[in-house]
Amino acid sequence: MIELPLAADAASTGIIVGVTLFLAISAAIGIGSVKFVKKSSRRYIVAGKSLPLVFVGTMLTAQAIDGNSTLGNAAFVYDYGFWAGAVTPIGLGICLLLTGFLFGRPLNRMSLLTLPDFYYRRYGAATEGLSGILMTISFIILVAGNFAASGFILQMVFGIDFFLAMLIAAGIVLIYTAFGGLFSSAYTDIFQIYIAIFAFWAAFIYFATGQAGPSWDEYINALPNGFLDTSALTDKANGAIVNWSVIVALGLGDLVALDFMERVFAARNGRTASRGAFWGAGLTFFTVIPTAFIGIWAFTLAPDLSNHFLAYPTLAIDHAPTWLGILMLAGVLGASMSTANGGILAISAVFSRNLIQRDIMGEMLGKPHMGNKKLLQLTRIALIPVVLIALYIAWKSPQPGKYLALAFDVVLAGCLVPLLAGLFWSKSNKYAAMASIIIGSVARMIGYFYFNGTWGIFSPSDNALSYAGIETFIPPIISLFVFVGVALLTQKRQPGAYYHGVIDYIPPEDDIVLGEDLKGYKPPAGVTLPA
Repeated sequence: MIELPLAADAASTGIIVGVTLFLAISAAIGIGSVKFVKKSSRRYIVAGKSLPLVFVGTMLTAQAIDGNSTLGNAAFVYDYGFWAGAVTPIGLGICLLLTGFLFGRPLNRMSLLTLPDFYYRRYGAATEGLSGILMTISFIILVAGNFAASGFILQMVFGIDFFLAMLIAAGIVLIYTAFGGLFSSAYTDIFQIYIAIFAFWAAFIYFATGQAGPSWDEYINALPNGFLDTSALTDKANGAIVNWSVIVALGLGDLVALDFMERVFAARNGRTASRGAFWGAGLTFFTVIPTAFIGIWAFTLAPDLSNHFLAYPTLAIDHAPTWLGILMLAGVLGASMSTANGGILAISAVFSRNLIQRDIMGEMLGKPHMGNKKLLQLTRIALIPVVLIALYIAWKSPQPGKYLALAFDVVLAGCLVPLLAGLFWSKSNKYAAMASIIIGSVARMIGYFYFNGTWGIFSPSDNALSYAGIETFIPPIISLFVFVGVALLTQKRQPGAYYHGVIDYIPPEDDIVLGEDLKGYKPPAGVTLPA
């Protein structure tokens, strides 16, 4: 755990008032959105599949521009150079582009409530449960990073204990998410994310034009050799493998992101979902330069920080005029809170909908699936343990961005191939999906243990450690070969074509809410399962 000193005298009264007002408005907007839920679990989780382009694009932007890709970005630039931080928003932007090209239309058409719903319809309850657990783990880590980012900001603004600062941010997010569900995300994102983008560019212009003191040349000349050049993408000794691994983990692994896909499902149609993803990608790329350069400015203006995660709030409070400091701090707070809002809702929906309603009550206990009212209640109740677990992780390891790539590495290794193959290869079946998820995820964890020396299981040489990051690339390839091999070997036990038709099957809304998605499904003519 990083020990953080209090900063009681750091923020001016103007900044305190401005940030407090921002939090109050965010809470009011989120709570007020409860009127759109109308006691419907489907409206609570995916806004009734009704959102227009402006909401979908804004919400996808807000999920990508979070505390990890802003405050975490600046922190890693401060420590390791431009590309060490910039790769995070670049990877997330690539993911949104791919979402628009490949996934927006087909997944939106299926009328899913959660991403594990796809694994259920295509592969069955066991695959749904396993994928749901992996996605839940990865997203709790994501939420924890955003709680930590909010904590760093509020600690320095109010001069309070770090955990209390996180608790305030998490409490506000929990309250308005419990009221408005995805509608709270839609309306608070409209308010929050454009303030953030404006703040990032306003800060860039302010510092780049020398208004904080040093000139552009003085900032650049103070940097170590290699801090800005592309050797960080070409030279292994300068972190190239690690940097590319982050781009791949986020660019591909985030395709299996609960929050991104939740917004894809909420779009009123497939065209809106795809265009919203392109909207989000464009705005995410638009923030790469200004957020990364915060770390560059801080290298000169705050050279002796013991904790690089304080680079961003230090510049906002100590080196920017009050109006800009308020916008900068509100920007990261809004970015972090919007992602945390989407994250805790998505995790809670998976817990209540996939794990409890269908896998435990339906498949394991054989009980009738809970209806709309109970599903809505359980999803809201599940928000509480999700927030508490994420808070604990953030308190024990408050390092926004550090574990983000690992979180999506796990789902990249295990869950991406079954998603892609399930959409585009008719021979995909449940045996292939289970095998690839298990073997791919295990391979990734072995790589993590190897390169991190966890529990002393492995003792890699210095030469081997110089290839750290390669463990991101290998497991998905293993997962792909396992998937194809097992699918081909088990076609007689379960012909993949039998459930490939679910891609085009749209269940009635009542069946979806009850978790009986396949109740009315009929396989393609001439395809049967063995007796």
